[in-house]
Formats: sequence, structure tokens, C-alpha cells
Amino acid sequence: MIKEIIVVEGKQDIQAVRRAVDAECISTGGFSMPPHVLQKIEQAYTKRGIIILTDPDSAGERIRKFLSKRFPEAKHAFVARIDATANGDIGIEQASAEAIRSALSKVKCHEWQPQEEFSWQDMLENGLTGMANAAERRAVIGNRLGIGYANGKSFLYRLNHYGVTRADFRNAIEEITK
Repeated sequence: MIKEIIVVEGKQDIQAVRRAVDAECISTGGFSMPPHVLQKIEQAYTKRGIIILTDPDSAGERIRKFLSKRFPEAKHAFVARIDATANGDIGIEQASAEAIRSALSKVKCHEWQPQEEFSWQDMLENGLTGMANAAERRAVIGNRLGIGYANGKSFLYRLNHYGVTRADFRNAIEEITK
């Protein structure tokens, strides 16, 4: 059983996570989290820790940002957008058990002391911005590093704040250039 409580967006997400792993989950019910849900998440955060696993879409990112500010030591798991898309819908409930297990195996902690290891120059030199296929490259690299897909600015933030090392980054870049 996973020690931390996994925070997802909806009840179907809980079912998908439970098919993949033995874990306790809390549903936010979307972005309009009632006070009792926030209180439940707060208790989980304090007692066991939480892993935020939201949908790889704009609504999921808004929820993740809100929860990250409120719970700065929360861990983060990301399912790649391609792995969470089925039947014209995007969400954790669409992801396979294998994709969820993979995302949870790459959990990253938001660091209190951000490392400014990576710069915009790293993004440019490695084709993660300023190129026609930069979004695709960020999606693949983000999946390999366990930090998910994001636009250029958010991707750079995740590189610097989610514990990615220079060696991990180089290895991921080398893997996709082979």
C-alpha cells in the first residue's frame, strides 16, 4: 500500500487509481472544492502526506497549482497526456493501470529551496522551446523525467523545482535523440 494519500479530481479517477495500486484516494470534485474536502486533504497532508495526480489538461493544472500553493510539500505524479486520452476524453480515469503505476513510480517532491540548475538557454539548446516540435519534445522529456507536459515556462519551472538533476536531464535528452 502507498503511504501517501493520492489526490485526484473525481470518483472515476479514484477507481482507475485503485485498479492500478493499493492506495487511499481523495477526490477534489473538480476546482470548486468545498471546505470539507480541503479539510480532508489538509488532514491527509499532515498525517501521511499527499500525492497530487490531476488530469493532464488545463483544469487539472489549475487544480495542481492551487493545491501546490496550499500544500507546498505535496508530492506530484504526472500521467502523460497521450496515456490519459481515450474515447475523445482526457483524464486519469482514461489511463491504463500501467500508466498510473509508471507515473507513481516517478513521484517528484516540490523542493523548498528551488535549484536554479536549468535556464532558458537549456530549453533553447535542447529544442524544448523555439522549434516547431518543441511541445512534442517537452511531452516526451517530461514523461521520461516524471514531471509531465507543460508549456515552456512551466516546464522550466518544473525542471528547477521538482528535483530533476542535470544528469537525469542529459539522459532523457540523449534517449530521445537516439
